[in-house]
Amino acid sequence: MIVRERTESDLDACLELARVVNETDDYPVYLPADLRSFLFPAQAIAAWVAEIDGHIVGHVALHQRGNDTVMQVVADVTGLPADRFGVVARLIVAPEARRLGVGRVLLQTAADDAVDRGLQPMLDVVTRHSAAVRLYEDAKWIRVAEVVVQFGDVEVEELVYLAPSS
Repeated sequence: MIVRERTESDLDACLELARVVNETDDYPVYLPADLRSFLFPAQAIAAWVAEIDGHIVGHVALHQRGNDTVMQVVADVTGLPADRFGVVARLIVAPEARRLGVGRVLLQTAADDAVDRGLQPMLDVVTRHSAAVRLYEDAKWIRVAEVVVQFGDVEVEELVYLAPSS
């Protein structure tokens, strides 16, 4: 497996991966009409892909901000201002590449980059995405809150995590 920074030439493959993951896992729960803006939003600081045999099988991004509710919770829990967080986001792994360590490596890549930038890595995940929750907890991320987030007309229960201290 190779993990590298995402490039412009990866965009179509990443969009297809996101479509497959949405059909398989219902992630994201609230699928925006413009999948490109979901996967490549303006608040992205950096993004990476994982390849196996030349095929993109995973994606993760680091964002400056997350949902306002989530950002307020981590600020309240830690006492840090919202601009001190790096939000690990858009972690997706192809169904055929699961249980190969792809998600764990991408998670660590984004968290390490956040720390290198002087940011506290954090993330939020829908409670019913049990495989993702298991990944974060197996990687020793610390659950700090459970919140209800509004996406369009859908209310979603989410767990909020901070990366473990190095």
